[in-house]
Amino acid sequence: MVLAAAFLAGGLLGFASTAPAAPDSLRRFAVDSLMLTQCPGYQKVRVKQVLFAGNNVTKERILRAELDYREGDSLNVASLTGRLEENRLRLFNLRLFTSVQQQITCRDGELIVLIAVQERWYTFPVPVLGIADRNFKAWYNRPDRWRRIDYGLYLVRSNFRGRNEEIRGNLQLGFNRRYELFYTVPQLGRRGAGISAGGSYYRSHALDFTTRNDSLIAFRDDQDFPIERWYVTGGLRWRRDVQRLTTLEGFYFNEQVSDSISRRNPTYFLSGNQRRYVDMVLSRTVNERNTFAYPLTGRFVQLSLTQRAFLGSNTPPITSLLGRYARYFDLGRRFYYSASAEGRLRFARRLAYTDSHALGFKRASVRGYDAYVVDGRHYGLLRQGFSYRLLDANELRLPFFNDPRFGSVPLQLYLNTFTDAGYVAERTVPRTNQLPNQLLASVGIGLHLVTYYDRVFTLEYTRTRHGFGGFFFRSEFPI
Repeated sequence: MVLAAAFLAGGLLGFASTAPAAPDSLRRFAVDSLMLTQCPGYQKVRVKQVLFAGNNVTKERILRAELDYREGDSLNVASLTGRLEENRLRLFNLRLFTSVQQQITCRDGELIVLIAVQERWYTFPVPVLGIADRNFKAWYNRPDRWRRIDYGLYLVRSNFRGRNEEIRGNLQLGFNRRYELFYTVPQLGRRGAGISAGGSYYRSHALDFTTRNDSLIAFRDDQDFPIERWYVTGGLRWRRDVQRLTTLEGFYFNEQVSDSISRRNPTYFLSGNQRRYVDMVLSRTVNERNTFAYPLTGRFVQLSLTQRAFLGSNTPPITSLLGRYARYFDLGRRFYYSASAEGRLRFARRLAYTDSHALGFKRASVRGYDAYVVDGRHYGLLRQGFSYRLLDANELRLPFFNDPRFGSVPLQLYLNTFTDAGYVAERTVPRTNQLPNQLLASVGIGLHLVTYYDRVFTLEYTRTRHGFGGFFFRSEFPI
């Protein structure tokens, strides 16, 4: 504890916060100089002790599970700098801490690693006040937009019991009614196996029942709910560390629409106004980005296979394969480049209208086409962007907050230019829709604000190859 106190009061070796990590040259100089001074002439050093400070809530075994070294291991001095930084970033990307810092001490070829963390605030009751549409542009174009408001309470308890477990509850009233409860255990034992479970109930006074002129057409019923849906889910998780995750999840859905919807679009469910089905989803994620909130270096790979089987009807099964790959590069002098590719293949003899959505929804879109949707079986999406860091206020102090979980605000501002391109492939397209089987492309410029607790806000101006565009505000990292 004396060593931990001295570490927290004195100089720190290592860099942390939501800001990008310090340049490799700085970290290498610091660690290499220390090794040269304290342990000269050693090619390998033995890890004598790994100490943790600041984890008042988080169990130490959760932290140790992320490290790829243990007491007694021998580490090569030549690769020590990079290995220590990779492990620090793994701890930071647990998203349990506002900062992770480390210090090393070497004596007679033996290494002591001290890791200090600043824990986040883990309980967030978030008031729900939002629009009942997929984006602001779509909401603003509605004539009844002021009725399409949701309100309620969204409660998240992260790091439950200090074991990185998460409980999420949602009580949403207003235009869309939603009641949800989910529980995730990332790691039950030392081998990284975990579980997830949850349930959701949803109904709304309005439903988008078809697409015309590449825009969603809604039906509204102020007295009743034209859509009602509930589902339960459970799954297994295999997690070697925070960067690698494999999941196998099962979902049971029960959905029902009113007779008014079935009359207006008989293919909404293909058969009748109710359906039940089971989804089995196998997913593999490799996330080697330097930070998960706003990555600047590294790569991201995700593959997902979904098999959907319908119960009690002759609706044909659906097989979906979804993949995404992204790379991030530090070009030096505060310039960064990112590029991503995403695609989906969907196989079925026939698709219901509600299963044919492709681009323009929350998961995938070509920026600038926010007011439109594109239906189809298969799609591809390419994105790239150049960024320049305008501001890096690593720790903006708020004098009226004494709590360190809130009193120190990291703040970065990036100027970003980007291009997007997408394509949706569909054999049968209604004559009223023009965007399927066409190249969608856009170019734009924006400002990205990155702050604490993984918050990213973007303001972008975009123009498309079809001649429209405008300003768009988003609250997520675009690539």
